[in-house]
Amino acid sequence: MLGFGGAKEEKPQEDKVLASELLAYCPRVTVKEADGAINRYAKGGEGDPTKLTYQASISDSTRSCSRQTGMLTMKVAVAGRVVPGPAGAPGTVTLPIKVTVLQAGGTVLYSQTFNQQVALAGNQAQQFLFNDQNVVVPIPTDNSLQVFAGFDTGPVKKQSEELF
Repeated sequence: MLGFGGAKEEKPQEDKVLASELLAYCPRVTVKEADGAINRYAKGGEGDPTKLTYQASISDSTRSCSRQTGMLTMKVAVAGRVVPGPAGAPGTVTLPIKVTVLQAGGTVLYSQTFNQQVALAGNQAQQFLFNDQNVVVPIPTDNSLQVFAGFDTGPVKKQSEELF
């Protein structure tokens, strides 16, 4: 009754993590400065602080890796928050979050954009957590993979477009 002597309860066997897995290469996630924050404005108010509907930023990122049959599977996660602006209203905002894996030389092995929904209530900031659990690439022969996560801000503008 109290667990002294007699039959012992069998605990479920947990998967053991091998030392080789702990020491194996797992590329870190980088959030580029340009992709770490976005501002959204009311229609026609681009750049006007009084027309800001919300600002979102990524504050942290992490990953975990596993290997099987020649493939590296990564779980990539980012955390951040959304702050309503002066023109913001309660409701749901959609954050475009992109995860990209590059091989040395710039070859894209994986690139996916997701829509992360965040509910805003009143003018309080809300935290969010995004997970992409399906990043699968061939196991590299060297430690040259680069993993990027951030907001998908659309195509890169040419310098002349930014000036006008």
